[in-house]
Amino acid sequence: MPACAVALPMPALQGRLHADAHAGRSGFGPAGRRGRFRQHGSCAMKIAVVYNRSSKNVINLFGMPNRERIGLKTIRRLVDALKKGGHQVISLEADKDLVERLGDFMPQVVQGERPGMVFNVSYGLQGQARYTHVPSILEMVGIPYVGSGPLGHSLALDKVVTKMLLRQRDIPTPDFAVLDTPDAELPPDLAYPMIVKPKNEAVSFGLRIVDDEADLREASAVIYREFRQPVLAEQYIEGREINVGVLGNDPVEAFQPVLLDFGDGAQIYTYEDKTGRSGRQIRPVCPAPVGDELTEKARDIAIRTFRVLGLNDCARIDMRLDDAGQLYVLEANSLPSLGEHGSYLVGADHAGLDFTGFVNRLVDVATARYFGVPSVTALERGARDVDSEILLYVTQNRERIERRLRDWVQLSSSTDDPVGIEQAVGKAGRMLEGLGMKPVRELTDGPEVWTWQTSAGLDGGTLLIAHLDTPVDTQVARQPYRRDPEWVYGEGIGTSRAPVVILEFALRAMRRIRRLGRTPLGVLFYTDEGRGAFHSAELIREATSRARRTVVLSPVQSAGDFVTSRRGLRRYRLTVEGEALNPGKRTRRVPVLRWTWNRLDEMIEMTSPKARLAVEVLDIESERNPMMTPHRVTAEIAVAYFTAADAEKVERRMREILGRRGRRWKLTQLSDRPPMKERAAGLRLARAFEEVAGKLELPAGRHSSVWPSVAGLVPAKVAGICGLGPV
Repeated sequence: MPACAVALPMPALQGRLHADAHAGRSGFGPAGRRGRFRQHGSCAMKIAVVYNRSSKNVINLFGMPNRERIGLKTIRRLVDALKKGGHQVISLEADKDLVERLGDFMPQVVQGERPGMVFNVSYGLQGQARYTHVPSILEMVGIPYVGSGPLGHSLALDKVVTKMLLRQRDIPTPDFAVLDTPDAELPPDLAYPMIVKPKNEAVSFGLRIVDDEADLREASAVIYREFRQPVLAEQYIEGREINVGVLGNDPVEAFQPVLLDFGDGAQIYTYEDKTGRSGRQIRPVCPAPVGDELTEKARDIAIRTFRVLGLNDCARIDMRLDDAGQLYVLEANSLPSLGEHGSYLVGADHAGLDFTGFVNRLVDVATARYFGVPSVTALERGARDVDSEILLYVTQNRERIERRLRDWVQLSSSTDDPVGIEQAVGKAGRMLEGLGMKPVRELTDGPEVWTWQTSAGLDGGTLLIAHLDTPVDTQVARQPYRRDPEWVYGEGIGTSRAPVVILEFALRAMRRIRRLGRTPLGVLFYTDEGRGAFHSAELIREATSRARRTVVLSPVQSAGDFVTSRRGLRRYRLTVEGEALNPGKRTRRVPVLRWTWNRLDEMIEMTSPKARLAVEVLDIESERNPMMTPHRVTAEIAVAYFTAADAEKVERRMREILGRRGRRWKLTQLSDRPPMKERAAGLRLARAFEEVAGKLELPAGRHSSVWPSVAGLVPAKVAGICGLGPV
């Protein structure tokens, strides 16, 4: 993995640090009045509220356009309710860019987390069976969603198919006929008055009472002209209109029936009534004053209808109750209105679910349908395992983690920037002090090393190490923060910034489960990684010797790997001086630049993968006067080694190659970073990490690196592991 790119999410480190922690308490508590339904704890997720309102962002305008609109107020209420449930929420209009936007928003997940979910309130843009469009897309790309699937929506939208299925199951519904043309004949036994409406529409579009043949033909012609589809003509049932809301899957439960009081005027619920254009006020009454027997009968019919049509999660079943006490199902609304005064929410409120409670309960219902009984039931169990607590915390804070990462990337603190280093140290210190950690004075030596510990101290505990400097060339333009659906990019994001952010949220997760103050734990930041930890090495050795285990938060090349061994690295500066020559002048003396290249090439030949030994030139510069060949050459040489004996042998050979006579040269050791050797204590810690990674279904594997880190300073008796940076 490149050091400038990091993949999210990153929960593995937190999970391992606290495997012995006690479970805490958390959950989404009850709201509203007491009633039939009890709310459970919702597992926090990323949820996209997907709707249709005004977008015409399609490839072509084609087919019947959607006439249904969801109010902006309802969208805002949905978003606010989900946020109160602990979810991360956005709202997206369903158009041709929906899949791309969902891909940008939805998380990658590990075991114990929930994937993102769509709260679908989309009526579709255009064409046939519009309710099915968004669910079909979500099925295709593999995103869970709230509400019925394509099949359930299509059956409920087709009123004729609905009535046929109801009659097969002996569920009462008014007699009906389908007019394929405006002048089609009616069955002789279908008497007036009748209700006419489009065969495949919702929200009472085109709904009208007709009392005779002339009214029927006029209304049918209007429906054909406006909706381009057959007409459903059904027997008008004199009486009262009752709506029953349904919630759940297994089990399915029904709310108390809601009676629609129409007052004066037509005793039907028209599109104009639903959109507030009729000038009259429709009053929902809950519970409907129909007596206990009819109440239970209405609820039973609603549940049976819900199941016959294969609906999911929620629906509203509309019925008529005649004067003889007979109930008839008019239709099933598979996408019931969540408007503030809609009959569905009136029933939910009577059941003890205010809007926030209902919306989050609906998410629970959908979650249970996809993943079984919701795993987050802290209100019922009184406790939660540590891994679930930590994963919940990470899930709830994804956006916060990314914002913190962006803030750190925007803070420049290259190794040679003392002002930036000071700002980074201050930022890190405020973070740790805010978590209740205290400085360890004897292990702090500014401006290179700062150490903090919990109230339980560092001794015998875990030491986390990260560096705050970014070892970059200050002459190169800084790489700004940016992200794509899978990766985030920026200066130092892999080497420094992501490890620091992971460390912060690991500690915050510990505090969340009330374990931080009681856990022996230390944090050491150093600021001279770009100089090979030359000044900080002594204090790092001392700090690691006091800990039982050390975790170095530095990156590895392969995602999911961590490091159990690293080669050491010595850096040398070679300076060679010679004569300045005129270009092209014949001489027995080899120009100094060519002479140096030849010697460097001979040194590189000492590289031996078998011996885990590598010699490489990192940089070379020359000095020369105008119109002359170089008279001085300076090169930086790196020697990666696995044993100190090998390193000494290479240095002796380098000096032999340079020779004792001829050129004036000087070979100076700039730094020596010792190797990290694979030891028993470190392997035990590695196996513990692999166990946690396996439980969370995270990729993980041991890795040996050719590049050094401060893990080489960890004493043999202390368990050490490296590479646990941006995991």
